[in-house]
Amino acid sequence: MSATTEDKINLKALDSIIEKYREKQGALLTILEEAQKTNKHKFLSDNVMEYVAKKLRVSLSQVYGVATFYAFFNLKPQGEHLVVICRGTACHTRGSKDLLENTADFLGLEKNFQEGETSYTTKDNKFTIKTVACFGQCALAPVIEVDGIIYSNVTTDKLKKIINIAKGGKK
Repeated sequence: MSATTEDKINLKALDSIIEKYREKQGALLTILEEAQKTNKHKFLSDNVMEYVAKKLRVSLSQVYGVATFYAFFNLKPQGEHLVVICRGTACHTRGSKDLLENTADFLGLEKNFQEGETSYTTKDNKFTIKTVACFGQCALAPVIEVDGIIYSNVTTDKLKKIINIAKGGKK
């Protein structure tokens, strides 16, 4: 395993996480979740998954299978700020596609959203935009989440204010 500097720094933390949960039911899921939280860019690198597989004595394909099955795992570096835009039917009919495109504009991302791609990160790793199928808050559509805070009835103007606050700017 050729660990990057960041992975080397986290080996102590990974060992601690693995030992804490090794004997518990569902250990692999919990270990991967905790490991992702320790990464500055909130993702599971190949090196981390290889290390966990080796330490738990399970196949890499089993680790990768868990990491790719659950949507909350990231296999690519994520931004410091997370913007999640609902693309469910209610949100779509009330303008979430425009919100997605406007968010990309505000953050300087190209709007070449690929089918099946659900995550886009700015080059400076400050922001990641993700889409979800549904937040389950259809009556409040369109709905977005920024850094864990849910916003409802979002308009383009409201979106600009939310993004500016996340950037550390004015309302």
